[in-house]
Amino acid sequence: MIHRMGLFSEYLNLIKEGTKKVEVRLFDEKRRKINTGDIIEFIKVPEQNESIKVKVVELKKYETFKQMYEDIPFKDFGNEGWSLESMVSGTYEIYTREQERQWGALAIRIEH
Repeated sequence: MIHRMGLFSEYLNLIKEGTKKVEVRLFDEKRRKINTGDIIEFIKVPEQNESIKVKVVELKKYETFKQMYEDIPFKDFGNEGWSLESMVSGTYEIYTREQERQWGALAIRIEH
């Protein structure tokens, strides 16, 4: 199955470089349909003029983004050198704490 998701260009480029190996999402209704072995097509936003397809190799669910970041090395997200605080606060710029409480967090390990 192919899933389509928007992704900012800096993260799309990190996937292309092989630096970003884990994508962070809410474990919402859309992401609950993803299975290991599926394909994700990340489409650059807002331009939507570039995309990349990756294979899902592992899915890990967490109650909070903080728990995820304590479990997975920052370099796997393409964020080596970041602090735990900056990882969490950066995620809250995209998702709200209410969304996190409602859905939980999902780490999608990918290979390009």
